[in-house]
Amino acid sequence: MNWIHLQSAEQVDEIKKQEGFSIIFKHSTRCAVSLMAKRRLEMDDEQLPEELHCYFLDLIKYREVSNYIAQDFQVHHESPQLLVIKNGECILDQSHSSISLEEALSVLN
Repeated sequence: MNWIHLQSAEQVDEIKKQEGFSIIFKHSTRCAVSLMAKRRLEMDDEQLPEELHCYFLDLIKYREVSNYIAQDFQVHHESPQLLVIKNGECILDQSHSSISLEEALSVLN
């Protein structure tokens, strides 16, 4: 998976300005459930459109960015968490074992 590492609120602001779709995966390096969700996403990454921007946030290292995302996209903070962003708006919010690349892909169409 070609992750773009998300490390600043400025990057989040840029995501909000983008046209089309992006995904943000919020990962806790201390959580086995988060590691499993990350592996499932990466195993199925060939299903993702090439033009899709895939952002990865280490929320232990960048907790303030995670808080900014929760506030800006009006979602409750979870870990792990997958957000699908379309034209600056969060249109899908999944967490824990509910993270499904199949469901995320279904909203891209």
